[in-house]
Amino acid sequence: MADSSSCSSASSCSRGSCEGCPSAAAAKKGVRNTAFLEAPNKNSNIKHVIGVVSGKGGVGKSLVTSSLAGIMARAGYSVGVLDADITGPSIPKMFGVHGPATGNDEGTFPEVAEDGTKIMSINLMLDDEESPVVWRGPVIAGVVKQFWTDVQWGDVDYLFVDMPPGTGDVPLTCFQSLPVDGIIIVTSPQELVQMIVKKAYNMAEMMHIPVLGLVENYSYISCPDCGKKIEIFGESHIDEVAASLNVPVLGKMPMDRSFATAADAGRIYDLDNTYLSEAKLVLEKI
Repeated sequence: MADSSSCSSASSCSRGSCEGCPSAAAAKKGVRNTAFLEAPNKNSNIKHVIGVVSGKGGVGKSLVTSSLAGIMARAGYSVGVLDADITGPSIPKMFGVHGPATGNDEGTFPEVAEDGTKIMSINLMLDDEESPVVWRGPVIAGVVKQFWTDVQWGDVDYLFVDMPPGTGDVPLTCFQSLPVDGIIIVTSPQELVQMIVKKAYNMAEMMHIPVLGLVENYSYISCPDCGKKIEIFGESHIDEVAASLNVPVLGKMPMDRSFATAADAGRIYDLDNTYLSEAKLVLEKI
């Protein structure tokens, strides 16, 4: 039976029902199915969409997302961040923006951080930023689509999509509905993560989304006295994993108090994350 991994009706697929399915036809050709792509808001002109994903939580995905946005903004590009982590949004806090978001008959306006980064997150739509979002998967996926179709992003060179961890509803919705140019997978040094990285990689392969590279967070800490690198989580295996997947390592980020300080102050854009300089070069080649 044809691969139904990118089919919106995969849960009810059978051999008969998949005949003529656009997802099945695309899978046979080994190309991405574009049948489910959503049109952007008419006041959006977005050149590149980059997904930032992780196979598990707690690896610093939002830190990497905001750092990449800051790097590209400092390089002179127009940048936006679509916070698709609906139940755990942290992007507005890191950029120091608050709602409620405003709009007009043509859609919602993203909030704009001090450095010019455009932000849209569920926290900008809530009356109380600390209210929990207790929604089921289909509703959450629908909101992510609306952040694409109903938000007036304007001119954006790079729109980074900060996805929730795992390979569930939201990553699937983003891969199907948004014209994702590629993803960056964030990981940490534990050996367990090798399996988790490969899950995220394999999902991207199933959906025919290019994997631009891997970023390892919590790689080490530097001794404040002698500068020696101390591998808190053990020896890194990111280079071997990347080689096995034939993708580059785009950076190894240490545990650094300055990261948390900038995020807590709502000024993550002040952080000059030189550990991701290789990622900038890859993004500029897209």
